[in-house]
Amino acid sequence: MSSSSKQIAAVPAGGEPGRVTQAILDFVSHVPDSRVDTSTDPAAAARHLSTRAAQRAAIAASSLALPPGPLGWLTLLPELIAIWKIQGQLVSDIAAAYGRHTTLGREQMMWCLFRHTAAQAFRDVVVRMGDRLVFRRMSNGIVQRVARQVGVKLTQRTVGKGITRWLPVVGALGVGAYAYYDTTEVASTAIEMFEGEIAMEDDQAEMSAAKPTHKPSAASNATNKAKAASQSVSAKVNKTVAGAKTVAGAARKVASAARNRVARKTTPRKPDATDAK
Repeated sequence: MSSSSKQIAAVPAGGEPGRVTQAILDFVSHVPDSRVDTSTDPAAAARHLSTRAAQRAAIAASSLALPPGPLGWLTLLPELIAIWKIQGQLVSDIAAAYGRHTTLGREQMMWCLFRHTAAQAFRDVVVRMGDRLVFRRMSNGIVQRVARQVGVKLTQRTVGKGITRWLPVVGALGVGAYAYYDTTEVASTAIEMFEGEIAMEDDQAEMSAAKPTHKPSAASNATNKAKAASQSVSAKVNKTVAGAKTVAGAARKVASAARNRVARKTTPRKPDATDAK
């Protein structure tokens, strides 16, 4: 089953970004399609894809690093673009192997390709929550900022690599080895991402809004308040009635005692033996 490619709106290059930054902006505007089927063992399939892509990247980088001297400097940016194409296709194929190609967008592609190069550039874009990666949907301005920071890191690295152009054979081997390592890092990031859960910040907000809240409505609040007031009044009435019953009981006892005393005083006393004497 082929996973269709996704064309993302190109990002306008504001200001005067460097050539590497502009190349990143142009590259991430497109998510390549994949002809890899969903695998029953995606981890093994991803490792196999990683090995093949790393070998291709090493060969491409070594070939472009062969021209010596100033001519070799001209191949630096084409080398980067060639490796990105291999790595971008690798990420797309790994996503397809995991059956997650539909979740692969510009944000996930940039994360997989450049996280190991400039992790700090993504500090406001990706948040890790356990096994879940929550991506903030990147506006054009955020994409430019991330691309610029990644571009600075890559430029510093490529300048160092450019020195090897003066040692064509030895330099080509070193460049190829680094391209192999770099591609395996991209694969590791992609595998880790697709092994876990992926969410977009906007989707998280929609899910939270869709969940039924347990906060009572205004009518429910009014009903609850009325019930509480009624219960309070009822309790006060019961307390008052109980108090009245207690007072009435005490009054009955007092009245009964008074009647008994009056009865004893008004009842003629029978003469006893002492009175007769």
